[in-house]
Amino acid sequence: MEMKEIRALIAQMTLEEKAGLCSGDDFWHTKAVERLGVPRTMVSDGPHGLRKQDQRVDHLGVNDSIKAVCYPAACAAAASFDPDMIAAMGEAIGESCQHEGLSVVLGPAVNIKRSPLCGRNFEYYSEDPYLAGEMACAMIHGVQSKNVGTSIKHFAANSQEHRRMSSSSDADERTLREIYFPAFEMAVKREQPWTVMCSYNKINGVYASQNRWLLTDVLRGEWGFNGYVMSDWGAVSDRVAGVAAGLDLEMPSSNGVNDRKIVAAVREGRLDEKLVDLACERILNIVFRFAENARPDTPWDKEAQHAQAADIAAECMVLLKNEGGILPLNRADAVAFIGEFAEKPRFQGGGSSHINCFRITGALEAAKGLNVTYARGYDAARDEATDDMIEEAVRAAKAAKVAVVFAGLPDSYESEGYDRQHMRMPECQNRLIAAVAAANPNTVVVLHNGSPVEMPWIGQVRGVLEAYLGGQAVGMATVRVLYGDVNPSGHLAETFPVKLSDNPSFLYYGGEGDRTEYREGVFVGYRYYDKKDMDVLFPFGYGLSYTSFAYSDLRLSADAMRDTDTVTATVTVRNTGSRFGKTVAQLYVGALGGDWIRPVRELKGFRKVALQPGESRQITFTLDKRCFAVWNEQIHDWYAPSGQYEIAVGDSSRDLPLRAALTLTAGRLPRKYTMDSIFIDLMADPKAKPIVEEFMSKAGPNEIENDHSDAAGEAISEEMNIAMFNYMPLRALLSFGGDQSTADAVDALLRRLNGE
Repeated sequence: MEMKEIRALIAQMTLEEKAGLCSGDDFWHTKAVERLGVPRTMVSDGPHGLRKQDQRVDHLGVNDSIKAVCYPAACAAAASFDPDMIAAMGEAIGESCQHEGLSVVLGPAVNIKRSPLCGRNFEYYSEDPYLAGEMACAMIHGVQSKNVGTSIKHFAANSQEHRRMSSSSDADERTLREIYFPAFEMAVKREQPWTVMCSYNKINGVYASQNRWLLTDVLRGEWGFNGYVMSDWGAVSDRVAGVAAGLDLEMPSSNGVNDRKIVAAVREGRLDEKLVDLACERILNIVFRFAENARPDTPWDKEAQHAQAADIAAECMVLLKNEGGILPLNRADAVAFIGEFAEKPRFQGGGSSHINCFRITGALEAAKGLNVTYARGYDAARDEATDDMIEEAVRAAKAAKVAVVFAGLPDSYESEGYDRQHMRMPECQNRLIAAVAAANPNTVVVLHNGSPVEMPWIGQVRGVLEAYLGGQAVGMATVRVLYGDVNPSGHLAETFPVKLSDNPSFLYYGGEGDRTEYREGVFVGYRYYDKKDMDVLFPFGYGLSYTSFAYSDLRLSADAMRDTDTVTATVTVRNTGSRFGKTVAQLYVGALGGDWIRPVRELKGFRKVALQPGESRQITFTLDKRCFAVWNEQIHDWYAPSGQYEIAVGDSSRDLPLRAALTLTAGRLPRKYTMDSIFIDLMADPKAKPIVEEFMSKAGPNEIENDHSDAAGEAISEEMNIAMFNYMPLRALLSFGGDQSTADAVDALLRRLNGE
């Protein structure tokens, strides 16, 4: 439907009908206006599958939903570093939505992994905003290619579950712009998600659901978002303020309470009716976009999607340790699968994304026909490993050539609604792993978890495979990787710290009462660990393979650029091993010096490359101003400071064998000097420096330094003298500048410096 037709339709609505359209009809549906032919549409949870519920009111995954396919959760999907594969997953989910008549799927979720403790980390992609943004763009592109909408969430700065509906995320604008906004910004500018879901929390004291700066100034004014903004379920505090701020759709229904508040506010002159019309316009644009492109006859082949889910899960797994080439396993060897997760895998998180799977394949089922024995090892639900369980596991380990322990975090450890209290695995599982490793030196651990865990046993085992929460076919994927049918190619989308207290948000996470300060600023994840030169368990971007790769010939198209230019970086990657494999070439940019407090390096490009043994390929990255920029609050914009930068390429944030230098020249920042401006800043400004030097030459050579030296005595060194001058404000000329530095002369100097 054309926009002019939608506006004509709205003009026929009563105020009550328009206000009603701005809230859900029930828990999952938008309202219909039957007399005008406005249809009712349905939305559904499920960033990695569908959690469609028709009747029961439930947003936390408690009640049953339709049988569906659970793909790998975002924690796993991001580790693939494969946007094309994520887009294909999105296409499959989009087809499922068409089959079920769902207009919008509520996802992807792109909140930054500020701490390993966040209960919903399994739903989020990364600690890095660039990687999260690329994954989100791919998912949105895939889903929306099937004429089904997405709802990128939760906007914004929603990195904890503790007090999630009342807490304020307090962060400076640079932190928000550089860390917590970019994934949303990339997705909106490149893919235009049909909807955006605002978060529960406040941002700097203002609820996201009524934050005009967030929803109108930034999202629409700066980024050009043209869909509708919906609330997270129950996130609305002041509905009238929300309409004024740019919140279009409240979910779920308030049973008419907030509709009546909108009507009253308009009639009392507290709310412009044009804002209600605008909200209706945005909602109806999406409602009709789906209705006019609905294809209820779209087939949904769940078996084919189950197979696809297995293929994707295999691409997401990260080989963390492979001492002595313990993996891949030999099919002829006796292998013990130990741990309940081998039989009943943990493959998804709890809460609103919980899928009611039509089928689940564990590793034990997938290993039928292989020389595999099984010992339960522990009871995940009871979170215990009895002596008998451990003894059985030890016997199985001793009788096998290789023991594979399937371990990780039980359902109760990770869920929407609450945060973890620590980063440890269940102690019963740690005891089991230690006992098995003592019985058989050839022990491998397969981990099922949604975020990092501490590994006190890491030195006792020879192999670790991070399977994350790999979806309903994770068992098939795990067996394929363990036995070498698939060469692991996942790389960590987050840092695994040695211990929780190493995390940069450790002292402040959770906050005090309803206030959480993001005091670590831009130093999130590897940005912090690298700046501190801190040991980590496994670095961001890390992942092993059953083959080996070499990086060479890093070349830049230019060794200098202006901030209006682009530069390309090319690098050659070669498979130097004996089997087919994939690696993730990662490009990082770091400033070499300068006045800004910045991370050592930041991810600005990546490519997943598939190579046969001996094959090589040249990869090209394009770098523009934004790759070098910081958010400058003085000019309220992105600014790439002039200076030297290092371009580094490798296969993790800590393994970057190739380096190249680049000089960037930026446009002059608008500066407003005052009498309190100091000389070191004046002399660093190429336009101000000659003006100051001209003035100083007229004042007499070294008059400031000499006057100060006479006053302070002969003990002042030349170095100290220079420092004294550098840190001296312009107003000091009145006291130390000699006879030529009159008030009028200094005032004239200031006017010249400001171009007046």
